[in-house]
Amino acid sequence: MAVLADSDTRWKWGALTAHRLAPGARLDGLLLRGRATPTVRQLAEVGVRAETLREVTAAEFVRTTGRERYDIVALACVGGAVQAMLHGLAHAWGTAPTRPVVVTGYVGVVYEKLADGLLLRHGADVVLANSPQDAERFRAVYEGVGAPADSVTEWALPFLSDESGEEADPEPRPFTVVFAAQPSVPESRADRTYLLNRAAQHARKHPRRDVLIKLRSKPGEHTTHIEELPYQKLASRIPGGLPPNCRLVYGHMGEVLDRTDLLVTVSSTAALESLHRGVPTAVLTDLGIREALGNHHFLGSGCLASWDRLDAGHLPEADADWVARQGVATTGPYAHGTVHDAARRRVAELVARPALPPLAPYYTAATAPGYLPAVLARHGLDPEGRPLPGTARPPGEPSALRRAVREAARGAYRHGVQRVAPVIRRLGEL
Repeated sequence: MAVLADSDTRWKWGALTAHRLAPGARLDGLLLRGRATPTVRQLAEVGVRAETLREVTAAEFVRTTGRERYDIVALACVGGAVQAMLHGLAHAWGTAPTRPVVVTGYVGVVYEKLADGLLLRHGADVVLANSPQDAERFRAVYEGVGAPADSVTEWALPFLSDESGEEADPEPRPFTVVFAAQPSVPESRADRTYLLNRAAQHARKHPRRDVLIKLRSKPGEHTTHIEELPYQKLASRIPGGLPPNCRLVYGHMGEVLDRTDLLVTVSSTAALESLHRGVPTAVLTDLGIREALGNHHFLGSGCLASWDRLDAGHLPEADADWVARQGVATTGPYAHGTVHDAARRRVAELVARPALPPLAPYYTAATAPGYLPAVLARHGLDPEGRPLPGTARPPGEPSALRRAVREAARGAYRHGVQRVAPVIRRLGEL
């Protein structure tokens, strides 16, 4: 089985999904080269086994991914990349009756671009929905445009049951509050500084508590979303620094949740992991309940709270019905992993078929002539799904160097030449 991923979180989702869909199968990891290609440290932090792991371009991927190598291909990418790969694979495979089964889905909470993201994923054999509510919404979108909806298959976030049900730490420890930061929510310096200051303020009000600010990446690393204002930089500018019981942490979210007594976030998927474990979870309302923040997704959850309430000792209690609809209940099929069985059976049945129809995405030159060509071009494919000339160069050839120089130049423009000079010097050594 092959997994194509374009960021650290999508690699985590894709690799864990692969292990759940086909336990024991060989896994080849393919990292789509781009802005968010994960570093060695990020991959190690995810901690998922793969027999091979390498970077590829879109052209390399569609050229080398066939049934002679794989029975199943999972596309763990942003919607536009999924659509491009579907068209690229459709062109590469043509009408061949034997081809891999193509699976895709979402890494976490789907609170924005529902129709856009889903239609960009249409054409895969299986579109995994992470909850009963998502499965219902996904089918409604496909049926609403007259597209087949039989690909939608109920699933669960594959990392939810990995750590669930762990026994309490035998060693006594302080009450631990974890603020799960997000790279792009909120966006403004003022809002991000506010949240950081409130976490520090909570630590000062509760000196016997540990307040951990869980970060996704270290300086210089990228994630699924661009982080323009990293909390590391904001923390360095707090007068007097963070209090001694408040610190920045990294690492596997499951391991952090093992010692968490209260999870605080704006709208991170970490909230679903936390709720699945039965950990009190607060979704902040301090900046309003707004679609742009994603916290509107948690309406009715019982988790909405402000820092003021948390400072006063409030511990949110999640609504059981809401948690069940989101596929993160602590009891039932989502708690014990049996919800994965239906998807396993569906994929196994598709793999066993002697022939599969050609991939047929909803978006075509006829349905979206003003949209699809640009989506494909961003990934080096023409409107027919063929690699554009010059897009299939292997790693290390001059095109990669030119891309790096352009990135350094953009950084120099935004941050000042002195800060980017070391990057330029390293490029000169290539």
